[in-house]
Amino acid sequence: MKKIHIAFERDIELEEIEVLIRASERSEEVERLMVRLSGCPPDALTVTDADGALRRIPEREIVSVSVTGKQAQIVTEGGSFTARQSLQSIESALDAQRFVRISRYELVNLDKVLKYDFTLGGTLRLELAGGMETWASRRCIPAIRARLNGKG
Repeated sequence: MKKIHIAFERDIELEEIEVLIRASERSEEVERLMVRLSGCPPDALTVTDADGALRRIPEREIVSVSVTGKQAQIVTEGGSFTARQSLQSIESALDAQRFVRISRYELVNLDKVLKYDFTLGGTLRLELAGGMETWASRRCIPAIRARLNGKG
């Protein structure tokens, strides 16, 4: 972790607390700091949207999270959101009992899995809330199977 300089500046004109984070770039460390400072309850995911604003999404509403390049797509039953965060940082912020990694690029909310099928070829198809369908990578199947069967 880089050294952090903290200073207090009194401004009697302000009615709310204002926090400014200055850094050479908007790194994952900066994102984590912003999330911590936001005071978000643990059952909500705080992401930075495409406009740079912080947005809170309740975990119970998230169906899946996937990444393409440096963009994360958080899908809820009510819509989807784009965030500039890594899948790893999002995964670490989510409840590990509720979310499972199904591939290198995707997480799903186990509460939103409506149906799953293990095929004869050894693949796993997941049917999710909102009519979504996704496939798990072979290397993730043992962990997913354990979680779906209540052993993980």
